[in-house]
Amino acid sequence: MFLQKLVSKDKIKLIHFVLVISGLNFLLFHFPFFSFVFNNLDYKSFTGISIVISLVVLMLVLNAFVFYLIYSASTLVGKCLTVLFFLVNSVAVYFVNSYNVIIDESMVGNVLNTNYAESSSFFSFKLILYIVFFGILPSIFVIKAAIVKDRLKKFLIKSSLTLVFIAVFIFANASNWLWIDKYSKQLGGLAMPWSYTVNLCRFYIHKAQENKEEILLPNATITNNEKSVVVLVIGESARSENFSLYGYKKNTNPYLSKTENLHTFKATSCATYTTAGVKCILEHTESDELYEILPNYLYRNNVDVIWRTTNWGEPPVHIKNYQTKEMLDKDCKGDGCNYDEVLITNLKQQILASTKSKILIVLHTSTSHGPTYSKKYPANFETFKPVCNSVELGNCSQTELVNAYDNTIVYTDYILHRIIEDLQQLKDYKSAMLFVSDHGESLGEKNLYMHGLPMSIAPNEQFDIPFIVWTSKDSKQLKPINTASQHHVFHSVLNFLDIKSPVYNEQLSIFK
Repeated sequence: MFLQKLVSKDKIKLIHFVLVISGLNFLLFHFPFFSFVFNNLDYKSFTGISIVISLVVLMLVLNAFVFYLIYSASTLVGKCLTVLFFLVNSVAVYFVNSYNVIIDESMVGNVLNTNYAESSSFFSFKLILYIVFFGILPSIFVIKAAIVKDRLKKFLIKSSLTLVFIAVFIFANASNWLWIDKYSKQLGGLAMPWSYTVNLCRFYIHKAQENKEEILLPNATITNNEKSVVVLVIGESARSENFSLYGYKKNTNPYLSKTENLHTFKATSCATYTTAGVKCILEHTESDELYEILPNYLYRNNVDVIWRTTNWGEPPVHIKNYQTKEMLDKDCKGDGCNYDEVLITNLKQQILASTKSKILIVLHTSTSHGPTYSKKYPANFETFKPVCNSVELGNCSQTELVNAYDNTIVYTDYILHRIIEDLQQLKDYKSAMLFVSDHGESLGEKNLYMHGLPMSIAPNEQFDIPFIVWTSKDSKQLKPINTASQHHVFHSVLNFLDIKSPVYNEQLSIFK
């Protein structure tokens, strides 16, 4: 009886229609979404029940609100988009259920790069059933529905009330967002139709950024043939406050505190999130423009440049030797390969294999990124106990949370020590190691966690960062500067490698 009414010619109010559409979208296409939720959540606990209810309510209300706005603008456009969504959803859910895929940006890229022969191999009778029952049948209701739209006054009232409800609901469930943030990639890849819609946009945005022509800097000149190497380590969420090198009461730097020729500078980041922080580290001056970044610039000017990463968020890197964790894993041995130690796999050997006199190696780490700090280091580096093992940081004591974070700093200390050990063995090279973090981190101070607040209101914990420098004996001397910035990196590297450039700024170099 209900289905007969749905496909009848009876008129239906827009608000009722979008609620039905949202409900159908929820019921037909989100079994994989909630399977993932229940498999990664203690759904019998109060917190688990709260998160499930939050996800259900928000999914129903937000989808209905988006459809309401679209249909209010144009019924024809709304129907076309809804039919398209149902058809694509049915195919997407088929692949999710059949192959356990996540519709993230990389998967969208795979789909767009699949040729006919590959795509036709996935054709099956089961796929047709999905398209018919999950795509075509709901679309019949959409096409046949005679929708009565609201007048402007009612539209404004309903829209305003819905926005207020969404804002209040999100604020009331703020404690659940850390769990959602942890699994945001997986949840986003299973939420239909926004998984492929958003990631399709992201794919083309990033594609455009990759193809965007950099503003090239003036050519540089290598002034001598002396063998020199700089290892630039980009830290993730490392705040200087928790380094014993900066006066922290706990010994989080057992190796570096005993290392000769080690120097520290007070420093601040120019942002509180990774993409902007890394951009500042690599650019010659602060700008919204896409100027040629340090690795690209040096590579173009005949320096051997190697980029190794377990992270993401850097500007487009245009070099030959770009190495991901998966690539480094092939030659890595031991438990450390599951952590950032993978970045120093055969590091010394790669330097010695270089045929050029000037070398820059960039290691982009992820060691101190929350919320699961206790998962960022091997078990033997759990120096401070007890630790917070929950993604819900507010449920941990301050001691547990700080202990877990401090252990990531202890592990960072060890990795930097290993790098310095490798460089010390390169007797024929003038060597330097620079460690600079992309931004800091909040650990419950003022009831704030992690990072990302606008700089205008961000606390010091989110932008006070370590700037640690080691140099080999008889190499460049450092200036007695009090405070450094992320922009000091670009000019300091040029100075150390004896590279002359019109953009070089002596005031932004830490070396004499």
